[in-house]
Amino acid sequence: MEFAYDARTTELIGQVNDFMDSHVYPAEETFHRQLAELENRWAWDSAPVLHELRAEARGRGFWNFFLPGENGAGLTNLQYAPLAEISGRSLHLAPAVFNCAAPDTGNMEVLNEFGTAAQKDQWLTPLLNGEIRSAFAMTEPDVASSDATNIGLSIVRDGDDYVINGRKWWITGAMNPNCKIFIVMGKTAPDAERHRQQSQILVPRDTPGLEVLRGMEVFGYDDHSHGGHAEMRFTDVRVPAANLIGEEGDGFAIAQARLGPGRIHHCMRSIGVAERAVELMCERVSGRTAFGKPLSEQGVIRDWIAESRVRIEQLRLLVLKTAWLMDTVGNRGAHTEIQAIKIATPQTVQWILDKAIQSHGAGGLSQDFPLAEYYAGIRTLRFADGPDEVHKNSLARAELKRVAAKKAQ
Repeated sequence: MEFAYDARTTELIGQVNDFMDSHVYPAEETFHRQLAELENRWAWDSAPVLHELRAEARGRGFWNFFLPGENGAGLTNLQYAPLAEISGRSLHLAPAVFNCAAPDTGNMEVLNEFGTAAQKDQWLTPLLNGEIRSAFAMTEPDVASSDATNIGLSIVRDGDDYVINGRKWWITGAMNPNCKIFIVMGKTAPDAERHRQQSQILVPRDTPGLEVLRGMEVFGYDDHSHGGHAEMRFTDVRVPAANLIGEEGDGFAIAQARLGPGRIHHCMRSIGVAERAVELMCERVSGRTAFGKPLSEQGVIRDWIAESRVRIEQLRLLVLKTAWLMDTVGNRGAHTEIQAIKIATPQTVQWILDKAIQSHGAGGLSQDFPLAEYYAGIRTLRFADGPDEVHKNSLARAELKRVAAKKAQ
C-alpha cells in the first residue's frame, strides 16, 4: 500500500503552493475590495485582480485541473485531490483562478461527456477558456428536491423546439450576468418509468421567458463572490430541439454522472478549508491570554486542536481512497465511498470551523475573519448534491444488502 503521491503530483503540489503564497493569498483582500466596488456586485469574475491571476495561472499550466483527457490537465482524480485541497484554502478565489470553480466544473464535465459537437463548440469551449460562466438548474421550490425524480418543470416537444415552463431556486451562479448558459433539468415524459421521465436541456440566458427573480441568502450571506444563488422562472421558454443533452429520458442518469465528481470536488476543497481553519485557530490562541495564561495552554483548546488534526487526517484518507477508486473502478464502483465522504466531510469540517470560531471569541463571528462565512458555506454542503439523510439511507441499504449476501453464502 503506497501513501506517497506520484512524482507529477508532488511537483504540482510544490508549484501550486508556491503560486498560492506568492500570488493568491496576497490578492485575497484586493479581490474582496474590488468585489465591493463593482457596478454589478454579482459579476464577481469581472474583478480585475482575478483576470490577472487567471492569466498568470494559465500561463503556468495551472488550468482545468479537474478535467481529465485532452480538454483538461490530464490529471486523475487522485492527482487532482491535493491540488483541489490547496485551492480550498482560499475558497472564494483560488478555484476560480484555476478555472476549477463549481458549478462550471460539473457543467463542463456534462458537456464534455454528453454534449454534441455543436454544443461543445458553442458552450464547452468558452467555458474551458474561462470566457463565460454557467449554472445547473435542478432544485425546485415546490417539491422535495432531495428526490430528483420529483422535479416538476416541464420540457415539452413542439415541432423543432422544446417549450419549458416551471420554477427553480438555489441555482448557484445564476445572479452573475456573465452566466450565459443554463443546463436545465425537467420532465419530458411524466408517464415514463420513474428514472426516465427527466431530460436536460441547454437554455441561453437571453432566451425570452427566462427570468432570474432574486438572489437567495445563506445564513444572511448572499455569496455574491460566487455569483449568488437565484430563484428563476421559466414561462413558455422556447429553445431548439438541438439543445437537448443526450436523448429524452437521459436526464436523471446525466445528473448522477455529474454529481459524483462534483461531490468529491466539494470534499477535496473542504479539507483545505479545514486546514486553514486549524491554522487560524492556532495563530489566534497563541497570541491571546485569558485567566492568567495563553489560550494555547488551556486544556480544552488543545483538545480541539488535537481532535481537528485527527479528524482531518481520517477524512483525507477516505477522500483519497475514493479518488483512487474512481480512477480504478469508475464512479459506479466508488459509489459507496462517494456517499461516505459526502456524509462525513461537511459534518467534520463544520465541527472544526465551530471550534475555530469559538477560539476566536466574538471575532470569529465577524467579517474580520473568514470563519463565519466558511461555516455558512460548509453547512450548505449538507444539502448540496443531496442531503445527508438521502446518502445515509442509501449507504445503509447497501450495507444491509452486503451483509445479507455474505450471510447467504
